[in-house]
Amino acid sequence: MKLLRKGAEADIYLTMWDNSQAILKVRNVKKYRNPILDAKIRKQRTIKESQTISLVKSFGISTPLVYYVNLKKSSIIMQEIPGKPVHDLPNSKIIELSKEIGKIVGVMHKNGVMHGDLTTSNFIYYKNKIYVIDFGLSQNTIKSEDHAVDLRLIKEILNSAHAQIMEHSWKNFLIGYKSIVGLANYTKITNLVSVIESRGRYATVI
Repeated sequence: MKLLRKGAEADIYLTMWDNSQAILKVRNVKKYRNPILDAKIRKQRTIKESQTISLVKSFGISTPLVYYVNLKKSSIIMQEIPGKPVHDLPNSKIIELSKEIGKIVGVMHKNGVMHGDLTTSNFIYYKNKIYVIDFGLSQNTIKSEDHAVDLRLIKEILNSAHAQIMEHSWKNFLIGYKSIVGLANYTKITNLVSVIESRGRYATVI
């Protein structure tokens, strides 16, 4: 078993399942929390993530297969998607795929799922398909404000990690998103993105 990533919420390992490479996600114990409460929170989040992965798949979106959920260890073993994170693709490919990513996010929002961590590293390009991963912060919500938070994050990521192509990528993302959620919802949500941005811009530190 090989540690791939150590995170604040969980550690990610490369492991084996049924003679194939797989991903093991283990939620970390938080020592600052009451142990009983901590175990309960990690268990609930593990259940929630595994359910959301399957739910999103039912919308026609590509996600990893969940192989095994261990509630005692707050861990999930799932399919390894051996592609490349969109983050690591050439700029021209990121611009091209941004419209499809916008559609994927639109489908999730239309069906009441907020991803919660929309970064270009959480979209994997494999065999001409985009897979969505890491639903650890996802929520079931139909609130436009929550959907706007999702959009605000991916816009921020494009602006920081992909500054050279931000304008084209964001434009394509919005075209794809709008084609799924419709004009009225698109207008409401993107207006809320602007509101969130203005709050950040004029926030003062006391």
